[in-house]
Amino acid sequence: MLSSGSFGFGSGIRSGRDLRDGRFRAAPLLVQPNDGRYGLRAMTVAWTMLVAVLVDAWLGEPSRAHPLVGFGRLVRWIESRLYADRRGAGVGAWLLAVTPLVVMAWYVDTWLGRLSARAVWVFNALVLYAVVGLRSLGEHATPVASALRDGDIARARRAVGWMVSRDTQALDEHQVAAAATESVLENGNDAVFGALFWFAVLGAPGALLYRLANTLDAMWGYRTERYENFGWAAARIDDGLNFIPARLTALSYMLLGRTRRAFHCWRTQAKRWDSPNAGPVMASGAGALGVKLGGAAPYAGVWESRPNLGKGDQPDALAIERSLALVRRSVVLWLTVAFLCGGLTHA
Repeated sequence: MLSSGSFGFGSGIRSGRDLRDGRFRAAPLLVQPNDGRYGLRAMTVAWTMLVAVLVDAWLGEPSRAHPLVGFGRLVRWIESRLYADRRGAGVGAWLLAVTPLVVMAWYVDTWLGRLSARAVWVFNALVLYAVVGLRSLGEHATPVASALRDGDIARARRAVGWMVSRDTQALDEHQVAAAATESVLENGNDAVFGALFWFAVLGAPGALLYRLANTLDAMWGYRTERYENFGWAAARIDDGLNFIPARLTALSYMLLGRTRRAFHCWRTQAKRWDSPNAGPVMASGAGALGVKLGGAAPYAGVWESRPNLGKGDQPDALAIERSLALVRRSVVLWLTVAFLCGGLTHA
């Protein structure tokens, strides 16, 4: 999981108005497959995904006034007012943080859909761009690989500290590379594929819901004395929203890497990991890359035992670069499938 402040707090589409007859439709895109307009809406999903990914590659995260930075401040304010060491308090805080924003996104999506198909398309593209963090993934991982290639372990430790929550000063060269590679693989799902999935299913409100839930998990979803109860809802909701996307991400890594090894690692190692979603993603990704990940890692001054993932060589700078390439190829795969689905349903 990325440390606080890392990565874009990334975001999904439906066409609010039928492009041919102008009649407003409030149903999500990926429903009613017997409707003659279904293929048109599915193709709109694919185009919106492509545009959002390209804009993210071009612009990256907003350098000023990122909306989810504001959301982080709101979350801290809500926590300061509602915190209690009870699960019920955490549920209430989660609902207060997320519900108004998702309802507002749904309302804007619906209202724009009544006005103009182009307007609702632009809104969905902007929301998805705001919640997808593919370029940010590279901007965080590449400096780690560059420092390792230069033999500057101190700079590599500082750079990977922006990606992970473990004690990076205690890591050697291979452990730094492993931490960065794990983060790239896991956040391929959290910062990219989860948002794309929920965008395709529920449009902009679904993508925003996913990103807000993921952000709350990053802030509250820890098994510490403070958050064991209060953060329970944030962790469980994030697990539920990631169940399908994580397995699709693991499948993508498997298909685009060392397939047999990735499948074997996924099948035998994922269940040992404490996260039901990070386990499949990281085990499949490690197997696909042919590297060893997992193992003991230092947190708060204590080395914690973690299961081993993958099979092969110790990770290095090249492993980080290859993990980024694997995520990017997987994005191309997802976009290709989206266009194929749109084309088949439109035929």
